[in-house]
Amino acid sequence: MTFPLPRACPYTPPPRLADLQREAPISRVRIWDGSTPWLLTRYDDVRAVLADRRFSVDPTRPGYPARGPASRGRRTGRGSFISMDGPEHTRLRRMLIGEFTVRRVEALRPSIERTAAELLDDLTAGPQPADLVSGYALPLPSTVISDLLGVPYEDHAFFEDRARAMLDDSAGGETNRAATAELARYLGTLLHRRSTHPTDDLLGRLSAEQVATGALSRSDAVATAILLLVAGHETTANQIALSTAFLLDNPEHAEAFRSADGPPAAAVDELLRLLTITHLGRRRVATADVRVGDVTIRAGEGVIAAADIANRDPGEFPDPDEVDLARSPNHHLAFGHGEHLCLGHHLARLELRVALTALLRRLPGLRLAARTDELPFRHTHPIYGIDRLPVAWD
Repeated sequence: MTFPLPRACPYTPPPRLADLQREAPISRVRIWDGSTPWLLTRYDDVRAVLADRRFSVDPTRPGYPARGPASRGRRTGRGSFISMDGPEHTRLRRMLIGEFTVRRVEALRPSIERTAAELLDDLTAGPQPADLVSGYALPLPSTVISDLLGVPYEDHAFFEDRARAMLDDSAGGETNRAATAELARYLGTLLHRRSTHPTDDLLGRLSAEQVATGALSRSDAVATAILLLVAGHETTANQIALSTAFLLDNPEHAEAFRSADGPPAAAVDELLRLLTITHLGRRRVATADVRVGDVTIRAGEGVIAAADIANRDPGEFPDPDEVDLARSPNHHLAFGHGEHLCLGHHLARLELRVALTALLRRLPGLRLAARTDELPFRHTHPIYGIDRLPVAWD
């Protein structure tokens, strides 16, 4: 069986994954290079592997199941800390944890709400139908991460374009590497300026507290800045767009975001669970023989932990295909698990909640301006979502 598998519905994982979860939750699949990593589809197995240090995230290790030739080609040097194992990963990650605490993120709420309101002012002043991705879903997180890092938002077209090229496996390795190099030069220049002109933003603090003290090399600081800039807008933009399309296709659930009291606290996590955008699996390679379920995964064998279908496991989530915006508990794996849990998960939750609430309250008559089957869903991109979302409103 070849992985990845085709979807039947844009809002649910491939049906064959549900079959495997029932019949063969740990099974071999064939990927683009002919290798046959293990595919894990059950919640408990996925969660266990993501928390087990015997499974490496290092893409340069033999046996690591790269997504494609471009993905393999750009993983030849030292990347950001998300592609490192401990203790180096832990050391580098610890430098940033304080930037993304609940308290620090909650302090950003007023500026996020203000940005959402301003974007909606511009959107509603323009023609219909409008593209919600370019007019709202993308500029909202781009503005937030630019402000947080200290990157000039007027450069957003440059860094958004390079981020797309950097992540696009179909673009080819040379295109990916060129985009990464351009982002590295751009952010390296901004970091260098902080050494003589300190600023009170994340790049400024990285420069003063980590690079200047010798705790962080300049190349690691640049790699960290690339990671934060790219992940800080690309993932959230697609989650906002995909969630909006889903709610407009399922209007009975959109009402929760229009209510005067706002949506239940659990509503955003339910959308994250249902619409897991890391749809090509979290990749690992075993560094030792490990027993997972009824299978022994040998050292050097690749693993694809399918979080999207694990988030639909009936053993963990009662009625997993039903939308329950008050679902509790909801320990989904949309942000990963273990040491590599997404650093910005609090920020992503806040942005998604603010974005959807502001949009659906401001435009109660919002509707799709195209059939769902006409929307350009990102089926082959490592981050699932929608490239354009035409909408209209009353």
